[in-house]
Amino acid sequence: MFTIKDKVALVTGAGSGIGLHYVKEMFRNGLRAATIADIDPSKGDQALKEIAQEFGSNKAIFVKTDVTVQKEVEAAFKKTIEAFKNLDIVINNAGILNDDIWEKQIAININGTVYGCLLAWDYLQKYRSGNEGVIVNIASITGLTSFMSIPVYAATKHAIVGLSKSMGVKEHYDRTKIRVLTICPGVTDTPLISDFVTSYCLPAFEATYKVDLPRWPKQKPEVVAKGLIQALTTGTNGSFWVVNNSKIQNIPHLPEVLELPK
Repeated sequence: MFTIKDKVALVTGAGSGIGLHYVKEMFRNGLRAATIADIDPSKGDQALKEIAQEFGSNKAIFVKTDVTVQKEVEAAFKKTIEAFKNLDIVINNAGILNDDIWEKQIAININGTVYGCLLAWDYLQKYRSGNEGVIVNIASITGLTSFMSIPVYAATKHAIVGLSKSMGVKEHYDRTKIRVLTICPGVTDTPLISDFVTSYCLPAFEATYKVDLPRWPKQKPEVVAKGLIQALTTGTNGSFWVVNNSKIQNIPHLPEVLELPK
């Protein structure tokens, strides 16, 4: 069983929302230090104040990070090692929901996650403090089913599912001792959802907005954060964790649509 106690984490998009809840919940479970990599300095500063108030000073650093720029993502990794010497957990959480700017959405949701995974693959082998490193990719229930009003967003989350599934195989773990886990939150009460309006849809699909979103019950971000802790401490390599309707479901291995040729 993996223990979070005394570990160091780097979390993208952690200045607010679910990302910040992830960081706080890990501190409640003994995390030693964290890097908040976020594009918004004001949110980053506020997050540091909240962490210091609840958990003490010098527990976290903020690194301004645009996850679409590989050099900025790498700078967050480098500054983590400079500050804390170790890195054990990388959570690729940064993302946006806005099909109307789908090129930017793809760059953040997919490219940013790929950059985080590839850098973590290197850093977690060199700088982890224990026997294992952990990569957690944040996908969505939209990566496991259809979501008719935001098909491009759903496609980005399907991409994360495919990335995690292919990186989280036994052959990779045996070589690297890096577990790859995936969290798939359902509709969660954060600004990503509360700010969602029809203008976030492409015109061809906005007519389905009023039908689509109400089908899914909202949940609190604290529930998703607790799902992360369960995944970190007990999740097997390659497992998927669906946190939907305030329930946590472990899927050890997503079924294959096609079987490998024998």
